[in-house]
Amino acid sequence: MEDTKMNAAQDIQIADMDRARADLYNFLGALLASPPDEMLLAQTGSLNGDATELGQAIGMLAKLARVTKPKAAETEFNKLFIGLGRGELLPFASYYLTGFLNEKPLALLRQNMAAKGMQRSETVFEPEDSIASLMEMMAAMIVGRFGPPAELAAQKQFFNTHIGPWAGHFFADLEEAKTSVFYTPVGTVGRIFMTVEAEAFRMSGTE
Repeated sequence: MEDTKMNAAQDIQIADMDRARADLYNFLGALLASPPDEMLLAQTGSLNGDATELGQAIGMLAKLARVTKPKAAETEFNKLFIGLGRGELLPFASYYLTGFLNEKPLALLRQNMAAKGMQRSETVFEPEDSIASLMEMMAAMIVGRFGPPAELAAQKQFFNTHIGPWAGHFFADLEEAKTSVFYTPVGTVGRIFMTVEAEAFRMSGTE
């Protein structure tokens, strides 16, 4: 009986950890999909960090969110990702991995999306390999938005194929971008989180 209780507690702990991972993926996706509105800035400002490197980065982001106005965040977002013709950064896997948009990494992602029953929203017009979309897809796999929650091996394969090879570089560029102010700690949070995820998958031993 004691072992059963212990196993149940471990299952809950693992589920909570996965939920926290999915929440952070979704959070990054929301910040990178469009300029944060007043509600998202308020939610970000209410976050609490801890003594870990990731927790400290979240604390810094929360502190900055409390003094950032929606209009300032929108202006920064547009300069970073939209601009006149193009923004300071091009947040797409194809660009980071090949130097061009709409290349083989996007085609491979579309194949994997179809296999997993994922479809691009009709309201989204940019390529599916944007950093925002990939963060949201990873969250969806973890919590099972497209069917049962993905096994750790499937999460690892998706991460190692579509996110791991370039997302850390993108987030580091976001930290250092000339236009970044509010988005500097967003880059820090993303970069550290990608490192944590990559290391966790590496140590998992799953194929």
